[in-house]
Amino acid sequence: MWIQRGVTLEARPRGFHLVTREVVEAVPELGELRVGMASVFIRHTSASLTVNENASPDVRRDFESWFNHAVPEGARYWTHTLEGDDDMPAHLKASLLGPSVTIPVADGRLALGTWQGIYLCEHRDHGGPRSLFATLWGEPAS
Repeated sequence: MWIQRGVTLEARPRGFHLVTREVVEAVPELGELRVGMASVFIRHTSASLTVNENASPDVRRDFESWFNHAVPEGARYWTHTLEGDDDMPAHLKASLLGPSVTIPVADGRLALGTWQGIYLCEHRDHGGPRSLFATLWGEPAS
């Protein structure tokens, strides 16, 4: 069984945002899978996805702080700056984290750990709505 759905996430400010619930709600067929895989892909080059801590907002703030320190805006060595100081740093941050996550499916649910969630990593000050593709494949429950 294969299922693929587009997911549009509302615009969010720069930062790391939990979107697990929005992804799960976009693919109700998830509940029909006994065993399988879920792939979530973001269709943008200045935002990314990752799986990490879903309970403490401090983790999300620390992620943002570290990435802003590691990949600074306004550095004189950036040449791709047509869309602003956050443009090239956003592309680099997105490449470091990647455009997709793959998560096992077990008994109709994402097999995330107790403290895990899917993050939208918004690297632009004004990134706008973000488009994802969620693809599920596996064996349906009998």
